[in-house]
Amino acid sequence: MSDRKNFVDLKVSDGTTMAAYVARPAKGGQHPAIMVFQEAFGVNPYIRSVADRLAGEGFTAIAPELFHRSGPGFEGSYTDFPATQQHISKLSNEGLEADIRAVYDWLRNDPGTDPANIFSIGFCMGGRVSFFADTIVPLSASVSFYGGGIAQGLLDRAPKLNGPVLLFWGGLDKHILPEHTRAVEDALRAAGKDYGSVIFSYADHGFFCDQRASYNEKASKQAWPMTLEFLKYHVK
Repeated sequence: MSDRKNFVDLKVSDGTTMAAYVARPAKGGQHPAIMVFQEAFGVNPYIRSVADRLAGEGFTAIAPELFHRSGPGFEGSYTDFPATQQHISKLSNEGLEADIRAVYDWLRNDPGTDPANIFSIGFCMGGRVSFFADTIVPLSASVSFYGGGIAQGLLDRAPKLNGPVLLFWGGLDKHILPEHTRAVEDALRAAGKDYGSVIFSYADHGFFCDQRASYNEKASKQAWPMTLEFLKYHVK
């Protein structure tokens, strides 16, 4: 568990309390904001570093602990995925919707946030949540890195997307197969949504995370400027 510096507590509609890491731009005033959704390993140093990088690019970034009901403060090891299973199994769309709304409402009331410009980004499990969030609240745009489970449970929500979505996939990913990425693209196309879908043929699942064995520097360094350009283009 981290030392909890820069964490805030958010009240969720189901009566629970959710901690969230907040990173702010150095310059004061109102800024566009972005919700940063975790992998299965918690709001760990990697996720906090992503929030910090986004703050450095001018976004108020907030990373909520999605496992707050089953393991507040949980930070798992990248070499021990089974330890995350008990927390993943307790997630539900209903709970995630409540969490998303709590984060969104907090941002809208935050004096450092421009409420007209709220985005989301997520990785792995959080990639699915980022896509889901775009169907729950009126986001300006969303980014999903290798969002497992979108094809298996969220395709019917494609017509509900509020903002454009940018999707990244790894061509070597054994968890998210070509038929899954095609199904997501087909659903978005059928719904007439604004989307981009990028597959790095040589990258595996988790390629953006420099703490994972599957990290791919080439793909990561290409995906980051694409992400920033996409987000900044959609700032109103």
